[in-house]
Amino acid sequence: MRQCRPEESWQQKYLGRVIKVNPLLKQPVTAVKGIGPEKAETLAEINILTIEELLEYLPYRYEDYRLRDLSEVNHEEKVTVEGKVHGEPSLVYHGRKKSRLTVRLLVDRYLVKVVFFNQPYLKQKMSINEIITVTGKWDQHRQTITANEMTSGPYSKEKEFEPVYAVKGTITVKMIRRLIKLAFSQYGNQVEEILPDELLKQYKLMSRKDALRTMHFPLGAEEAKQARRRFVYEEFLLFQLKMQALRKIEREQTPGKKQNYDLERLKKFIDSLPFPLTHAQKRVVNEILGDMKQPYRMNRLLQGDVGSGKTVVAAISLYAGITAGFQGALMVPTEILAEQHAESLSGLLSPFGINVQLLTSSVKGKRRREILELLKNGDIDVLIGTHALIQDEVYFSNLGLVITDEQHRFGVEQRRILREKGENPDVLFMTATPIPRTLAITAFGEMDVSVIDEMPAGRKAIETYWAKQEMLDRVLGFMDKELSQGRQAYVICPLIEESDKLDVQNAIDVHSTLSMYFHERYKVGLMHGRLSSAEKEEVMKAFSANQVQVLVSTTVVEVGVNVPNATFMLIYDAERFGLSQLHQLRGRVGRGSEQSYCILLADPKSEIGKERMRIMTETNDGFVLSEKDLELRGPGDFFGKKQSGLPEFKVADMVHDYRALETARADAASLVQSSAFWTSEKYLGLRMYLEGTGALAGEKLD
Repeated sequence: MRQCRPEESWQQKYLGRVIKVNPLLKQPVTAVKGIGPEKAETLAEINILTIEELLEYLPYRYEDYRLRDLSEVNHEEKVTVEGKVHGEPSLVYHGRKKSRLTVRLLVDRYLVKVVFFNQPYLKQKMSINEIITVTGKWDQHRQTITANEMTSGPYSKEKEFEPVYAVKGTITVKMIRRLIKLAFSQYGNQVEEILPDELLKQYKLMSRKDALRTMHFPLGAEEAKQARRRFVYEEFLLFQLKMQALRKIEREQTPGKKQNYDLERLKKFIDSLPFPLTHAQKRVVNEILGDMKQPYRMNRLLQGDVGSGKTVVAAISLYAGITAGFQGALMVPTEILAEQHAESLSGLLSPFGINVQLLTSSVKGKRRREILELLKNGDIDVLIGTHALIQDEVYFSNLGLVITDEQHRFGVEQRRILREKGENPDVLFMTATPIPRTLAITAFGEMDVSVIDEMPAGRKAIETYWAKQEMLDRVLGFMDKELSQGRQAYVICPLIEESDKLDVQNAIDVHSTLSMYFHERYKVGLMHGRLSSAEKEEVMKAFSANQVQVLVSTTVVEVGVNVPNATFMLIYDAERFGLSQLHQLRGRVGRGSEQSYCILLADPKSEIGKERMRIMTETNDGFVLSEKDLELRGPGDFFGKKQSGLPEFKVADMVHDYRALETARADAASLVQSSAFWTSEKYLGLRMYLEGTGALAGEKLD
């Protein structure tokens, strides 16, 4: 592709001309006859300001009013039935305004009970042997319908399938239906197609105009399903186009370092490793090395379960860069993790004459000045450290590769500062948090993603058991047995101190209880989020050195602790944690050659809580667990409530529509890389969309 002149914008380079947008749909909603200033003000409450926004305000579900045979209706499914009133209705009041109206209804061959809450006036509208129609939730076990709608007489629904919209304040669903109908009758024909014919034909998709009309005015469930299918694909494709365009522009605007590594030296280094690489490690190494040889900057996320061998992959990548004449940096979140990485990487790289050094806030005075001088002169090949790496005084001679471990623990700004210590170095992010593929390609869509999905041979799986609270004495006896063999144990609690709101074990109480239980036989330590960084480091060092045998902790112990002698983990109130977090915690044990155990102490009340415990005892595969966690919790809770980077779709669902997401991503990548996409008239609608998002200007997405 031709280079962009300095005065030439990305829009000019790619689009060749300014794109005109249909102005009619951009008009305020008051342009619709029948919508005045007052209604427009009401619509503004749900962020509908233009005709286009009104037409694209899609329903989130449909009311199905078709009459159905109760034998075909699932438990707790909504249903509409027609039946004959059998016996006198019963009305009971609870307090001043609460009431319960119960009536027996003969529906075909079934005699069912129908209950209406707080609608006492309905009693006057029904009499024995009269036909009525009711809509409500079917309780298959009790043969009861909890109804919210009733009409006198036989079934006579004008529309059997009606859209339901999200509303608030004074806005009602009926109002939205009416206003959308007005807008469609006047401006429906102005809706323009944005997908090219080839994609519509390939996936047998409705046109945009027809799909929009069907979403609002479907004749039945199948028609609505096809319309939704069209918008699921469209939403995913447009989002992925944004991500892929950003990725392309980022690459072309920031040329990287082409690292011509010495393949023969690299092969000798890999052959020298104390164990053979797994197939997954080989695949990932090839992906990273392929990036390093390219003239653009690598921007890759490396996912690998705890113990899958990410550190070895990092060592190979760093060594490759060194043979090409560059330095490498590895930034980790804690001092103890930095020390562990420095020890293991030195062991692997030093025999090949590679100078590996450690820089943390604990390195001070003369030693610190020496390291900084050697680094600046290019005499240090690999620098490993914490936030200390991004201090102003740290200068690299020729930084080629930046690796950030547990990258979510660092802010975007911190990662940027480290990246800018060199001239567009390659960047590799590593995480031991298995992220479901659907989330990885949405939250990290502008990055390449590598996955180590295979564990090294001979590694013993952690045995996981679910125990009820009344079994605690047996569990502590089991822990005592492990400790008596010279092993160590973690005990995890959800809270720091006692809470009136939540009946869960807390770290301070548990620490006190276990200190008394083990008396002076074993030292019990305590770690939680209220300790300072220095205090946490001190506790962890004592545990690493086996000066503390039992460590009671909150989830701050989740990342970056490697104590091979710890073989036992007890997690109190395990039902309060998500599957991915439980798996991360479990990964703190099982790091040595001895068999390790994880006990989940839990009395879950909900079916989801019980399901979590069952899944945890059945598999040690973090990626399987992450997918299950996503199904149980949903994407919004996967990274925690404050997570960012996940888009909100109107229709599409990343969990249930993952196949469409995969397809859309592949299509988007293919389109963005083709020259026809940027020039051909048939892709004009998609380019118009991209220009409107700012993606072509290289703007970062929210």
